[in-house]
Amino acid sequence: MKLYNTLTQKKEAFVPIEEGKVRMYSCGPTVYNYFHIGNARPFIVFDVLRRFLEYIGYDVKFVQNFTDVDDKMIRVAAEEGITVKELGERYIGEYFEDAKALNIRPATVHPKATEHIGDIIALVQKLVDTGHAYELNGDVYFDT
Repeated sequence: MKLYNTLTQKKEAFVPIEEGKVRMYSCGPTVYNYFHIGNARPFIVFDVLRRFLEYIGYDVKFVQNFTDVDDKMIRVAAEEGITVKELGERYIGEYFEDAKALNIRPATVHPKATEHIGDIIALVQKLVDTGHAYELNGDVYFDT
């Protein structure tokens, strides 16, 4: 099987890092509303890839996050008079309902951004410290 490697910009033979095992990560939804067909496409694509890898014998650990805090969520929660956490939990539940209707299997792990804020801050600080990102007016940008 060949996959497109965005780093080398070439199709390359798939070779797992660890024999017989695959670790996959896919960005999940920002949970401020229902997901739409544009969101569904990558969810389906990664589900199909995972199923294929399992079918040909790999043990697959698939991680798909939930972004459960961002500016849109804060705005929508304020408009509805609820907490961001309440909004996130509602649409995480809706995600699972809609994914089930599309026959998308749940990921092995679904971490929430809010459960890893310290990790995110540390990673961003490391990017700044190593010169791969910079701060400007309170925001951090990749140094392209």
